[in-house]
Amino acid sequence: MRVLVMLSKAILTTLATWLTLTILIALPALLPPRWEYYLISPASVALYLLAMLAAPPLACWKFRNWIRTVPGDEGRTST
Repeated sequence: MRVLVMLSKAILTTLATWLTLTILIALPALLPPRWEYYLISPASVALYLLAMLAAPPLACWKFRNWIRTVPGDEGRTST
């Protein structure tokens, strides 16, 4: 059960990271069309795709203490 909770928290962190990145790439659509070309260039799309791969492991590392903490499991230390 402990592994299942930790796995679900890691998946939740990954999905939240991807949702945040998707919202950030969609925000320039609210700007005038002439600005979109400069904000959504091939280089920025490549950086976005790289961030989609690199950001979830970084987010999981940042929230590793929260991911390791399992409610109701005070007997174990999460170090």
